[in-house]
Amino acid sequence: MNISVLHDTALKRTSPCLILGVVAKHLTTPLLQKIDKALDGVLERAVQAGEFSGSAQQTLLLHGSRKLAPERLLLIGLGKEQEITLETLRRAGATAAGLLRERRLTDCTLLAAEGPLHGLEPETIASAWTEGMILADYRFERYRSADPQRPPSLNELTLLTAGKQEQATVEAAIRRTEQLCSGVALARDLVNEPGNVKSPAFLAERAAAMAREVGLQCTILDRPALEQEGFGALLGVAQGSIREPRLIVLHYRGAGEERPVALVGKGVVFDAGGISLKPGEKMDQMKMDMAGGAAVLGTLQAAARLRLPVNLIGIIPAVENLPSGSAMRPGDILTSLAGRTIEVLNTDAEGRLILADALTYAKRFEPREVIDVATLTGACIIALGHHAAAVLGNHQGLVRQLQKAGEQSGERCWQLPLWDEYGELLKSEVADMKNIGGRPAGTITAAAFLQNFAKDFRWAHLDIAGTAWQEKSSDYRPAGATGFGVRLLIRHLSQEK
Repeated sequence: MNISVLHDTALKRTSPCLILGVVAKHLTTPLLQKIDKALDGVLERAVQAGEFSGSAQQTLLLHGSRKLAPERLLLIGLGKEQEITLETLRRAGATAAGLLRERRLTDCTLLAAEGPLHGLEPETIASAWTEGMILADYRFERYRSADPQRPPSLNELTLLTAGKQEQATVEAAIRRTEQLCSGVALARDLVNEPGNVKSPAFLAERAAAMAREVGLQCTILDRPALEQEGFGALLGVAQGSIREPRLIVLHYRGAGEERPVALVGKGVVFDAGGISLKPGEKMDQMKMDMAGGAAVLGTLQAAARLRLPVNLIGIIPAVENLPSGSAMRPGDILTSLAGRTIEVLNTDAEGRLILADALTYAKRFEPREVIDVATLTGACIIALGHHAAAVLGNHQGLVRQLQKAGEQSGERCWQLPLWDEYGELLKSEVADMKNIGGRPAGTITAAAFLQNFAKDFRWAHLDIAGTAWQEKSSDYRPAGATGFGVRLLIRHLSQEK
């Protein structure tokens, strides 16, 4: 989608469709009065008939007249002004994109608001609208044949500013939004790739290509290197697949010699559960079990393109978890990179095993904080559904910062407790710990397991099992991969100072 920013008069600019954000109870603004007059009162009649009131995400599509330059006018309700948030505007943008696609319209003009909205700056308003439109327009069609009947993607978006003085700041904000959304698109693309394509080596190759493109340092550890280092937990998970494991390590330097923030992302490219085999229903979706790793890759790409003033380390342990004659068995004992032994009672609790070694590896970079992102537990979906990620950690300030970033970015997270009593459930009679703590509090005991490998730094864990994938599209989140985590982490890193 090509996006341009102009200062122009909305009703005098030729466009297949002019999109207007309309605040509830603000239906007689000067611009709307001009539109109503040019259309012989059709807007007023629609309001009186109860067809349009400006409530959030309500739409009214009007065809123009010879008195108006736009061919169509699409009014998108924003709701009551005091209740308008950035998420309201993102969803308005997504609503607009969806309606344009239904009408097979590829070019449009957007006037996000006639004036200030509830204290939001013009560039903030324009960015949120644009973010919603870009993310809603995403689709993964790499393996589909061309079909002229398929609704087209948006091609041209022209953003209009109310004042000439706003044009430069809005333009800069839109370019930042494009870079952010490109990171989300990368994460979505990687998660949507099918399992027969997406091996650990494939993920490493894509990471290396991205690093070259945006100027990151990239190091890939293969099996011999992992064996030499002592990644016993990761290698235990990987031994069931003929596709060799990788550890992907990325470096972004945006803040001189400052201590880095380490982002660790689970990279199980396909998870059948191992010997503790998953049920067959919806197993196809387990290609998304590397969504945490994809989020880290998308975040590193966006951070580099945005030139964030922070140093970052991205660590992605990439493996495949399959049953085979060489797979680890329930009852096996693994020795982790940290030297701690782990009794494996369930081979489908593999994500925490590879993350344990990755968290241990992160320590050598002396990070000032570490955030891991993982589709870790089905229990998280039971607890929070598909509307929020779980966040747990050993530093309350970091947890609160992530919650704040989640509210601002539209990728919400909810804190669960991590009391010492949960760690007691992981005690083993034959090893230093076991990899599961039973059915109760599954999300918490998984985090309690990870905490054993994160004692030397500020650490937070994001369980995105319920938010990384959607079976049906909603607002700007498509069916399939959502790219959850990229926007949250970029927002956190942007305010991290």
